[in-house]
Amino acid sequence: MRCPFIHWTLRHAGAVALLLLAIAAQAQELEPRSYSPSPIGTNFLVASYVYLYGNVLTDPSLPITGVEAKISIVSLAYSRTFALAGHTASLALAMPFSSGSPALTPEEFARREQATLAGISLTMSAPTGQYLPSRLVNIGANRWGFKPEIGISQPYGNWFFDASAGAWFFTRNNDFFHGNKRGQDPLMLLQLHAGYSFRQGLWVAADIGYAAGGRSSMNGVPNEDRRANMRYGLTFSAPVARGWSAKLAFSSGFVTRAGGDYKSVTLALQYRWFDR
Repeated sequence: MRCPFIHWTLRHAGAVALLLLAIAAQAQELEPRSYSPSPIGTNFLVASYVYLYGNVLTDPSLPITGVEAKISIVSLAYSRTFALAGHTASLALAMPFSSGSPALTPEEFARREQATLAGISLTMSAPTGQYLPSRLVNIGANRWGFKPEIGISQPYGNWFFDASAGAWFFTRNNDFFHGNKRGQDPLMLLQLHAGYSFRQGLWVAADIGYAAGGRSSMNGVPNEDRRANMRYGLTFSAPVARGWSAKLAFSSGFVTRAGGDYKSVTLALQYRWFDR
């Protein structure tokens, strides 16, 4: 069973903030519109299904290769947007969500002019999920992870362009497979997205991501598994009823030096409402 996570974000051009909480997500996920804005008092309830297939490992730094797997993940998420120190922030449980500043009510948000939005976030993954040191492959990783990230969103008419850069930093797993100690170097991440909004809630985006680093070590001895991987994907979002929307996403490995060369299909159903 995949462990839940909590994610805090703060978005504002030039803002400097430190926010933390927890997530357990894949290091090479592709998520467009992560830095797009929402008015304060916005609530999101999201149910999603993810299907991964191909050369899949729950921990891609494990010292094994050629593992073919099919993994299904079902998750339920809640997110709320609120004002924090005059800027927009959000708290999400189970999946990441980001929003833009300054803090606006739904009425003010509808009258706003489009502008460049930038922000920072800090996420943290906890050592939750099933972990048995007698097994080489586990759902949990038995370690902490931290990902600081900076992102920018640029609207241009009906078009939007997103970019983000960050890095995962990991603590050491001191109880890896019969008492070994396994560490992992920082994993640098870059995402680029370009999309088009046909109307409110109806949009499509092309996604590309790059991951570099992340070499693992066993008892202080480095392994030859440094990553230099690229993934590409497509994301489509459409409204289905008042307050409801659905999202379909597909991603695949483009260049894989190490780690899982897998394909991912995600279907999410989202309900949104505002405080009154």
